[in-house]
Formats: sequence, structure tokens, C-alpha cells
Amino acid sequence: MKTNRRIFLGTTTLAAGAGILSSFSPDGNILPRYRPMGNGLKLTFRPYELQLRHVFTIASNSRTTTAVMLTELEWEGFTGYGEGSMPPYLGESHQTATKFLSALNLSQFKDPFRMEEILNYVDAVLPGNCAAKASVDIALHDLVGKLLNQSWYRIWGYSAENTPLTTFTIGIDKSAEVIAKTKEAAAFKILKIKIGGGNDEEMIKSVRSVTNVPLCVDVNQGWKDRQEALDKIHWLKEQGVVFVEQPMDKTNFEDNAWLTQHSPLPTIGDEAMQRVSDLEKLHGVYSGINCKLMKCTGMREAHKIIEMARSLKMKTLMGCMTETSCGTSAAAQLSPIVDWADLDGNLLISNDLFEGMKVVDGKVTLSDLPGIGIRPK
Repeated sequence: MKTNRRIFLGTTTLAAGAGILSSFSPDGNILPRYRPMGNGLKLTFRPYELQLRHVFTIASNSRTTTAVMLTELEWEGFTGYGEGSMPPYLGESHQTATKFLSALNLSQFKDPFRMEEILNYVDAVLPGNCAAKASVDIALHDLVGKLLNQSWYRIWGYSAENTPLTTFTIGIDKSAEVIAKTKEAAAFKILKIKIGGGNDEEMIKSVRSVTNVPLCVDVNQGWKDRQEALDKIHWLKEQGVVFVEQPMDKTNFEDNAWLTQHSPLPTIGDEAMQRVSDLEKLHGVYSGINCKLMKCTGMREAHKIIEMARSLKMKTLMGCMTETSCGTSAAAQLSPIVDWADLDGNLLISNDLFEGMKVVDGKVTLSDLPGIGIRPK
């Protein structure tokens, strides 16, 4: 005889706060069911400035701070946390993010589980503003994960033990500073070296003077001649480099494709890879892509990008900006299915506001906390 009665879940706080009910299926299993309550989503946000531990220099610029927007999304007593990190090259700022987030009316949504509907609305309000949109996307994922009392890597069906090692980034600098930074990163099993600033060999030789761990290099579009770039890649392979990120200008499809065809190392598109719509045109231009939440509007689209790239047999790198543990922990939920991870953004700052994913013996280690796996400090 089928049982039609409803019972509250054993976790009474969750049940009372979110209006979560369950029923019995014909085989006797308890099936959770979610009932939208009367209140809509409440979005709050505030600007924050990340302080970098060292001057961060790439081929095109240097900086000591990064602007971020911190968001909170509340519903029925639960709060999801989000973050939008806005390094200068993204073209976003506290002012643009404030304008965008102020334009949103999320109170019209009474059910946070209608994530596609909510995030389609967020994406359509204004063009661009990818990091600001990511701040809402991350907060929504955190909120829904907390309502389900599960981490997103588990909701997606991934295994925590499959997370990769993460790189630690060494920015362009003078030899003595590079050596000192490399020594500080002794716990990491792979390093990312920023090059493309005219001192490529000096950078690599300085690192190699103190460590033999595998390296990857990020040129940040710094190379201009494809034959010279190829010659450098052959030399870099001899130095233990495993892949080369964004070797030439992102708009130079022809030379990047030629370089990929002839390169003894995989090439990874970073600045060239923004939204999911970019992926198909980059197939064949690069060996793989660097997916970052702040470029693609958050976890929803990052999930699509990674799965699509894998279906195209492209290599995948899960990256980040300089971020708090909120942003890096959100990105880390996808790390069990990527080839490489560059999730050190929270380790490059001195004023993190959250605790979340850790790096243990060089490996991305996920928290068992629900949602994106963080708690405020």
C-alpha cells in the first residue's frame, strides 16, 4: 500500500527554515521535495579590496591590490556567499559591479532551485559584467547546496580524491626575488611561472636554481613572433615545463594555431577563453583552455565549459584570479574532473575573509561543508 502522507526531514532546522518536505516513493525510499515559501531572494553586496602578499607582475602590468565585490544571497534563514574578483584587464570595477548588482531584482524569485531561470535573468540584465554575474552565481550555488546539505562536487557526482595538484604562481620579477618566492613555495609540487616580459630565461633559470618540480608557464600574450615562440617552447620543454598558457595575442588565431600544431608542449588558451560561446572557435587553436569563474559568469557556465571541452578532447585547466577562499573554493568544486588546477588565488593575498578548500601536500583538498564549502572567518 502506497503511503501518501508527508513528513518533515529529520534535520528539523533545514526543514523549518526552507520549507523542505519529503514523501515516500513506492519502494519505500524517502524523497525530498522543496516547497517555495512566500519570500523572495534577498541580495546584498559590498566592495572589498584584496591586499596581495607580493607585487604581482605579468607581461602587461603590475599591481598590489585587486578589487572584489562580496555578495550574500538570503532565503528563508539560509545565506549563500559569493564573490566577483575584478583584476584590471577584465574592465570591471567596484563602480560597474555596483551599477549591475543594483539593477537586479532577485526578490521576484521565490524558489532558489529554479537556478536556470534565475541565472538566465541575471545574465540578460546587462551585457558584460561577468565577474559581477559570477558573484551572484556563486552565492546561489552556495545557498542551494546548503539547502540540500551537500557540496557541489557531490551534487555533480564527482570524487574528492580525484582533485589534482594545484600550481603556485611566481610573478615576473628580478632573479633574487624570484628565488625567494620559489623557496616560499617549497610545499607545492608544480609551479606556474609568469613570463613574456623580456626576461624569460632569467625567470626559469632562477626558479631552477632552487627547485626541480614540474613547471608551467603563462606568457599572458607576451610573445609576438611565432617562430621565436616555438624556439622558446622547445627550450622550455628541456627545463621541465609541462604546458604553455596564452603564448601569443588572443586575437591572433592563425599564429596560435600554427604554434599549437608544431609545439612539443600543450598550449592553453586563457585570455582567449571567456564564455562557452568561445570554446568551439578555439578548438584546434589551442590544445586546451583555462576556465575561470570570473570570466564565464560563474559555476553554471564553468560546468558547461569543462564538460564541453572534455567532449572535444581538449585539455582543461581550472584557474582563478586573486580571490578570497570564497571564489577559489567555488572553482575547486569542478577540480576533480580537470587535467590541471591553478587555484592559489587565496594564497596570494593577506586579508582572506573565508575558510574553505585547502592545499595539502600540494593537492587541492575539498571541504565537506555544504554548498561551495566555505565558512566566514
